[in-house]
Amino acid sequence: QVQLVESGGGLMQAGGSLRLSCAASGRTFSTSVVGWFRQAPGKEREFVAAMYWVNNDYADSVKGRFTISRDNAKYTVYLQMNSLKPEDTAVYYCAARRGISLTRLSAEYDYWGQGTQVTVSS
Repeated sequence: QVQLVESGGGLMQAGGSLRLSCAASGRTFSTSVVGWFRQAPGKEREFVAAMYWVNNDYADSVKGRFTISRDNAKYTVYLQMNSLKPEDTAVYYCAARRGISLTRLSAEYDYWGQGTQVTVSS
């Protein structure tokens, strides 16, 4: 079992930066695929980024602005968000899956955090 807790959200002006953290419990975390998703009001949850070992995947809307990373020693995953835009406003969720392949499908992730709000003002 893996438990995930996000932190680091907040209010930021457009063009600014935020770093989200996702603290995990469970020793299997270091070998899990981890991902970030987001959900804006009235919209479906969408894929943001995922990583497994050294392989990463990003949604086109965040590529070049967001960076996913992990510190296995701290059981923590990060999402560095630069050049923020108002359309990045959403609740951001950390997720992990037991499989070994990257996927953008939320249904294929087994564990989820409670989410952290990111609001970007124009």
